[in-house]
Amino acid sequence: MPQTQDTAAFPVSLSRWLLAAGLLSLLLRFWIAVTFPVTGDEAFFYWWGVYPDWGYSDHPPMVGWLIALMRATLGDSLWSIRLPVVLLPLALGAALWWALKPADKARAAWAVLFFWLAPLNWLNTLITTDTPLIFWSALSVAALMRAERRAQLDRAAYGLYALSGLFLGCAFLSKYFSVVLGFTYLVYFVLYRRDRLAGFALLVLCALPGPAINIAYNMSHGWSNIMFNVYNRNEDAVFEWRKPLTYIGMMAYLITPAAVWMAFRYRQALMATARSQRLLACLVIVPLVFFALLSARKVIGLHWVLSFYPFGFAFLAFALPADKLKACAKGLAVFAGLHVLLVAGLYMTSLDTWKNTKLYPQIIRSYKTAEMLQQVTVPGVVLMAEAYTPASIFGFERRQYMPVFGVGKFHARQDDMLVDFSLYQGKTIRIIVADKPRLEEFAPYFESVREISFEQNGVAFYAVEGKGFNYAAYREGVLAVAFKRYFNIPTWLPMTGCPFCERYCGQVRCPR
Repeated sequence: MPQTQDTAAFPVSLSRWLLAAGLLSLLLRFWIAVTFPVTGDEAFFYWWGVYPDWGYSDHPPMVGWLIALMRATLGDSLWSIRLPVVLLPLALGAALWWALKPADKARAAWAVLFFWLAPLNWLNTLITTDTPLIFWSALSVAALMRAERRAQLDRAAYGLYALSGLFLGCAFLSKYFSVVLGFTYLVYFVLYRRDRLAGFALLVLCALPGPAINIAYNMSHGWSNIMFNVYNRNEDAVFEWRKPLTYIGMMAYLITPAAVWMAFRYRQALMATARSQRLLACLVIVPLVFFALLSARKVIGLHWVLSFYPFGFAFLAFALPADKLKACAKGLAVFAGLHVLLVAGLYMTSLDTWKNTKLYPQIIRSYKTAEMLQQVTVPGVVLMAEAYTPASIFGFERRQYMPVFGVGKFHARQDDMLVDFSLYQGKTIRIIVADKPRLEEFAPYFESVREISFEQNGVAFYAVEGKGFNYAAYREGVLAVAFKRYFNIPTWLPMTGCPFCERYCGQVRCPR
């Protein structure tokens, strides 16, 4: 990356903008974090922190480790679990500043401000697998940018390449989308920095412990990550026009209308910046193209692109004419302000406001969880749910893991590793269900079944009480279906263990 000079002295007004955006957004995030109820995904990942491991059913282990750390240091509360994502934009801003200030301090500050003004950084307080992915990815990029600014491949440069690789390995232990970042690095070095391939080789070498840990875990756990991410979740991977169109609309929203307009209006300046800031350009263009191609068959989730999100704003900050930076910031601020007003309006509503909406049952389940559980909890009776979202939310409220009764879906197969249904032989089980149950679907697995109905804030909820659980019938009627549907593990993958298979058939690999 070539050296550039500061475009202007660091303006006092920019410092005030940064202070206001950073502080106000932090306060709003913290307020939401302590007042918004736990979501299904958060409650599901919470148990990864309760049972720390080298990996989990859906993803690599980093978010579980992070939750375990927060529980151990700040206590077992929702706000402590969410604190990392509340602080994340500040950490990312610091990483952007450290990475970009050698090129241009003023532009680096504008990059941080643009990023902090994005509405997502005012509202996102949900801890997910993306939280550590975004953090480690940003650190990896920052270290690489600093390495690339070294004039010589000296000890300091090699140290920065190694640090970038270490952070990339941590990102891999967070989520597999880190592979896109690694691919971006490959494109950059092959196209523009073949003279630094030694540094890239060191980067890759230092990243390898992450994949090595993940491969070892998968071998001993039935390749659960591969089955989830490559096979089970891709049954609907067919082309539909709505998928790429949804991706375009989502990216326009994430980038924000003001930034989209500025990027279009000053597209020639963006092209010129792409030639002078090649690494930054690759960090924007390569992921955009990758996800655009993937959107032909998959619906691209909003969170999929977030580990590359900060670099788009940095690219814009380095490309726009100096006299247009403030105008772009104002546009971003207005868009963020609209979101803040929307959130304020939502917080002024009451539960009754939502009574006639389809969301009302889910809202009651989230805000009145404890009251609901009181109505169905009986000493000596095992509580379960029919799906992972309610099971996770109810379990989080009780601080007691709640199994999912039934085959379930490709999500949340962590049950297959944690729950041994043979332990419930002969017990009475109550399964909380969303709709009026069909008892004939539960009858084969119990000596007797009955419906339980109860009401919470005017919403009817149901449970099935089954007495005398029959594990042998459940094994044949439910676990066998789950095995055929979700454990069709390719024979060419070597295995040293599989908790589900070992309980189901007593072998590491069950015969089909």
